[in-house]
Amino acid sequence: MLASVTGQLTSAIGNHGVYAVFVLMAIDAVFPAASEVVMLYAGALASGAFAGEQVVLFGKTIPYGFWSFLVMVLAGTLGYTLGAIGGWAIGIKGGRPYLERHGRWLHLGPGQLEKAERWFDRWGDRSVFIGRIVPIARSFISIPAGVFRMPLRPYTWLTLAGSTIWCLAFAGAGYALGDNYAKFDKALRYVDYLVVVAVVALVGAWLWRRRRPSG
Repeated sequence: MLASVTGQLTSAIGNHGVYAVFVLMAIDAVFPAASEVVMLYAGALASGAFAGEQVVLFGKTIPYGFWSFLVMVLAGTLGYTLGAIGGWAIGIKGGRPYLERHGRWLHLGPGQLEKAERWFDRWGDRSVFIGRIVPIARSFISIPAGVFRMPLRPYTWLTLAGSTIWCLAFAGAGYALGDNYAKFDKALRYVDYLVVVAVVALVGAWLWRRRRPSG
């Protein structure tokens, strides 16, 4: 049986707490890592929803409630911001030629890069802030921002502002769910299975069309 994507993420946070949130959000800044699930679970963990799981930072247990919530939000925000700076640096150093050669590995092929360029042309510096609070698109802003030579200082501040809003919103939702998170997580796992079934069906249909005689 395929392991649940959400299950893997939440297990990582349950086992490694603040550090897992930091790392996963840093990854999400350049490659989608389900930041919604990460911060939802982080908020629920901060509320004390999971028996035996605590928020620990530098060996010190943080009491459930406001301080745990604040630590989780800061971990997500700072992790995402540092990851975003790393993505910007990749774009600055590699430029458009790098993305044209290797962008597909980062889900930034020529088509996506053109869309990102139109996005930046339309919104200017605001594209970073707006992009950070738009699902999915938020993971495809960092490297293009470097490619298009956006200055680091405004890029960093706008990323920090947008990611703070994002982390507060989803961690807050997770905190509000509290003990009810388990039911919510179970629903997410069913979504995982539906996605797998849909992907298998699409691949099967594509193979069938390829093998079907023309005419």
